[in-house]
Amino acid sequence: MKQFKRIGVLTSGGDAPGMNAAVRGVVRSAIAKGIEVLGIYHGYSGLIRGDIRPLSVRDVSNVINKGGTFLYSDRCPEFKTPEGQKQALANCEKFGIDGIVAIGGDGTFQGASVLSRLGVPTIGIPGTIDNDITSTDYSIGFDTAMNTVIDLVDKLRDTGESHARCNVVEVMGRGAGDIALQTAIASGATAAVIAEFHTDVDALLKKMENSRALGKRNFLVFVSEAMGSEFGPMLNKRINDEAKIDSRFVRVGHIVRGGNPSLADRVRASRMGVFAVDKLLEGKSDLVVCERLGNLVATDIRYALVLDRFYKGIATEEEMQSFTKEQLDSMRAHAKERADRMKELHDMAELISL
Repeated sequence: MKQFKRIGVLTSGGDAPGMNAAVRGVVRSAIAKGIEVLGIYHGYSGLIRGDIRPLSVRDVSNVINKGGTFLYSDRCPEFKTPEGQKQALANCEKFGIDGIVAIGGDGTFQGASVLSRLGVPTIGIPGTIDNDITSTDYSIGFDTAMNTVIDLVDKLRDTGESHARCNVVEVMGRGAGDIALQTAIASGATAAVIAEFHTDVDALLKKMENSRALGKRNFLVFVSEAMGSEFGPMLNKRINDEAKIDSRFVRVGHIVRGGNPSLADRVRASRMGVFAVDKLLEGKSDLVVCERLGNLVATDIRYALVLDRFYKGIATEEEMQSFTKEQLDSMRAHAKERADRMKELHDMAELISL
């Protein structure tokens, strides 16, 4: 088993509230076990440039409550090249980095898998507000993002009630409708329009007309950004023109990626950070930390990446053929479980919304 004296930690891709808490968990737990920790600033770009500095227990004081990432983040196409990977490996050797914890989304995990193949043990931690990593029930930042949306739309509801108005609210989530669906339920919205399920716009307009006739004054309609940038404004126009309800379109945008992390994200991130260090010190590598049914488990990164592509319907036959029958059965069961959970929430939202 490899002896660890010094590990690195980085954050990559889109920032997410709770990343700082995860870094803190990594730093504090590693130092408690006699391991030095180096902060790799600006993600994989910083690993290539050598923007690497020691982190002490005091360096991560008062960061658990802060959004964003104090290690900063970057998207690094250069790391996908042999030259970039060679330079990153050279810096790992130069700084004496025996292993790395990489916090981010699927792009971050692809980079982590590359490092593992190059001989640098690496563990990934899911950090993305979109909650679009199929192998884990929750990713760091998702809970905070939803709470931010709820806070904003509660304010929209106040003015909507005053003026008998509808607000069509587009929220982030990349290709996933998790944020839109769950915040729609939590805010008592009339509908959540997400790419995972077909929405009959004509039926939605009729539903709103009927609700207005029954005395409903304000309406909230959530739209996932996966529907495309034109869908929200188009739906807003139809509500105005056809349902004859005064409606305003609101694109929440990147504001949901910021802000102080929620309690759930602080605890989840801390647990994942400590768990990742434990896996490294056990001699494990090329794994991603996942939460399933409240428990933390370590999943092979390549399996996690292909599972994600399978769930989203974009996995190739060649990718699928490289796994055993047992692994494929596990993928299908996991994807079905996630899809069923999403459908249950969507059906419930349709049942109780007016």
